[in-house]
Amino acid sequence: MRQAAAVFAAGLLLAGLAAAPALGQTAGSLPPKDPNALTLPPTQGDPPAGHRRTASAVVAIADRQPRIIAMRRRHRGTTRAAYLKGPVRWQVSYFAKRRDPDVQGKELAQVIIDDATGRPLETWTGHQVAWSMARGYAGAFGRKSNALYVWIPLCLLFILPFVDPRRPFRLIHLDLLVLLGFSASLAVFNHGDIGVSVPLAYPPLLYLLVRLLWAARVPTPGRPRRPINLLVPATWLVVGLIFLVAFRIGLNVTNSNVIDVGYAGVIGADNLVDGDPLYGAFPDNNAQGDTYGPVNYYAYVPFEQTWAWSGRWDDLPAAHGAAILFDLLTMLGLWLLGRRIRGPTLGVALAYAWAAFPFTLFTLNSNSNDSLVAATVVGALLLASSPPARGAMMAVAGLTKFAPFALAPLLATYRAAGGRARPRELLVFAAGFALALTVLMLPPLTDGGLRLFYERTIDYQGGRDSPFSLWGIQDGLGGLHTAVKVFAVGLALAVAFVPRRRDLASLAALAGAVLIGVQLTVEHWFYLYIVWFLPVALVALLGRDLEPRRPGPRAPARTDPEREAAVARSRQRVPALTR
Repeated sequence: MRQAAAVFAAGLLLAGLAAAPALGQTAGSLPPKDPNALTLPPTQGDPPAGHRRTASAVVAIADRQPRIIAMRRRHRGTTRAAYLKGPVRWQVSYFAKRRDPDVQGKELAQVIIDDATGRPLETWTGHQVAWSMARGYAGAFGRKSNALYVWIPLCLLFILPFVDPRRPFRLIHLDLLVLLGFSASLAVFNHGDIGVSVPLAYPPLLYLLVRLLWAARVPTPGRPRRPINLLVPATWLVVGLIFLVAFRIGLNVTNSNVIDVGYAGVIGADNLVDGDPLYGAFPDNNAQGDTYGPVNYYAYVPFEQTWAWSGRWDDLPAAHGAAILFDLLTMLGLWLLGRRIRGPTLGVALAYAWAAFPFTLFTLNSNSNDSLVAATVVGALLLASSPPARGAMMAVAGLTKFAPFALAPLLATYRAAGGRARPRELLVFAAGFALALTVLMLPPLTDGGLRLFYERTIDYQGGRDSPFSLWGIQDGLGGLHTAVKVFAVGLALAVAFVPRRRDLASLAALAGAVLIGVQLTVEHWFYLYIVWFLPVALVALLGRDLEPRRPGPRAPARTDPEREAAVARSRQRVPALTR
């Protein structure tokens, strides 16, 4: 226990060092004024109070930028307007021509100008005008988790325990490297080049889809295995896990930010407690935050009651607490699932792999709700032996972010004893699913009805435009997009019947493949979604073959000649047994 406490303290210390620039910010501190608030200047010809430049002057500066000149040549008749952006900057926005002179068209470009120097700080065109998250602002997602001195050590810690130096070409090495391969896409995204970052995310997704389908095959009984041996003793992973948990929590508390997803959870929880409608009543600074299933908002209620929402987008300690719990629940679920499949070594290895994988820290440090999806999917696998329990858990998982509903056919037909579920088991699964779904949907249905729920969630998500997928950033792919959707639906249905022989590891592999298939179809894909399929992918890739590190051969026991002679004489004196 003393060693565990020392490791935990060391993790908190390192988290504090990594987060040094953020020290002094407390969960209850009031946020500064919005540095990006836009206001119209009183006049176009006079400098506003506290400013050196006029609106007309900054418009002239913006008009001289090469990207703006090129944009205005492509789009004739654009209009422009200058705004004060916070206390020290200007924003000049360019709009497409509209027939109605009183209505501005689509915003085509932005130029941000420093008032003191008159220097253009940023110029944006294309998708990055509407999507500020695509501009590569430092720390916009995950804060210090993106730092190379955090990310690269985590990559090494993630892969090294599973390296087999005697067999360097084992497929597991490639699997883990591909999981880390999303880092290349994120690195480019962090530099604001979504034209490159978006395509780079698809090769790892496609590889993992094929790999998990291959991993779903149950080995033939009696066929020799080539087990995966840990490079280090399992006790080392326990120590590493304690350190990583401490480090992750410390970094979350001292240097992380709450994105709109986590903020939405807190708002929804506050609405539930206050008796306000859950859908259609969110504030303007997160108007579309009611786009998730009700379970997402239920999960935030205990934290919002502990750290009450101030009514502003401040540090939101409730979102921090919820994100930490979702993360810990996923690790606990992986540990329990690993113990069930192959014993404590696998349980520790799965929890360690989750804690060391850098994208789980990225998710935690963004304080999003995506680890809740992971935790509920793992929970469904833990309850796989009970048809009504896994049916109920399937409803819980689906009412977080809807994608887990694609797992319903797979889990409905699973049978722990082997083969496919019998009709009675299917009915019991459906009953558990329907009962849980009905209970969980009561608040939104009584507030605004099914139509409002559908419009605010599924309809909005299905119709949104986003540059964070091939379908959103590249024109002319409608036919291919339709084909991928058909494939994803077919896959979700096919895995309910094929393969016939399956165990928990193959169930996890099929679940991961289905979730990746769903992600391939969405128009808005982001790195936070990796954690949806990561737990089941880890179970599938490590769950069947991982073995503890084998100790060396034992030295032969020392013998006592006199004792052996005495034993031999005593045996000679025993009369032989006769029939």
